[in-house]
Amino acid sequence: MQLTFYKYQGTGNDFVMIDNRTDFFPKNNTKLVAQLCDRRFGIGGDGLILLENHPQYDFKMTYYNSDGNESSMCGNGGRCLVAFAKQMGVIESKAEFEAVDGYHYATIDAEGIIALQMKDVDTVNQYEDYTFLNTGSPHHVQLVDNLVELDIKTEGAKIRYSDLYGKAGSNVNFVHQLANDIFAVRTYERGVEDETLSCGTGVTAVAIAMHQTGKTNNNIIDLNVEGGKLKVQFDVDNGKYTNVFLIGPATFVFEGKIDLDF
Repeated sequence: MQLTFYKYQGTGNDFVMIDNRTDFFPKNNTKLVAQLCDRRFGIGGDGLILLENHPQYDFKMTYYNSDGNESSMCGNGGRCLVAFAKQMGVIESKAEFEAVDGYHYATIDAEGIIALQMKDVDTVNQYEDYTFLNTGSPHHVQLVDNLVELDIKTEGAKIRYSDLYGKAGSNVNFVHQLANDIFAVRTYERGVEDETLSCGTGVTAVAIAMHQTGKTNNNIIDLNVEGGKLKVQFDVDNGKYTNVFLIGPATFVFEGKIDLDF
């Protein structure tokens, strides 16, 4: 069978997109998903996303990590899927969709900047050297002085597989403050098991963690990632973060076809 696919990237976080509204894709075939995401033997991507029908909203998002396993929410992937849904004629400038962590709302402007509403966060766990919270995916947030030189894959894996997070593990974000409302971020993503150029739920976690721990008093925060720049804004009341939006570009890269043997 010949599969039509689309590649999108959001600040360097890249995804294989498939229009699965006819429900043809073998969703339980983790080996196939991993093969498609393989950068040497497949298309290549940090993950694979299916655009699917939804009975109530504009569409449903089904997300897989590059290891082939269905995973928790991906913010950059969600933004890219909104752009893909517009390309497919499913939406115009606004979207409502369901992901693994529930309902999401998004807008897309004429320049392709997408503002994706993330889940509310009412629990931020602060420790002496790090902060932990869930923004649709679990995130460990840690300030470091040597962000540029840090071996993200090695140091991230140590934390991801440590006794702190057990078998499920956690994504790990290393952060350096550049100004009151500007932070540089590098992220180790579980499922990819390496550094990615950007992580949407990761920068969302960083923005909230930096506000909660008093590193910034702003509710609009700029995040510099290896693949570009993102912005996170939110409302906060008594430690509860609502109206959380991840804002940034999502770019169509190319369309292609690949022959598959299911």
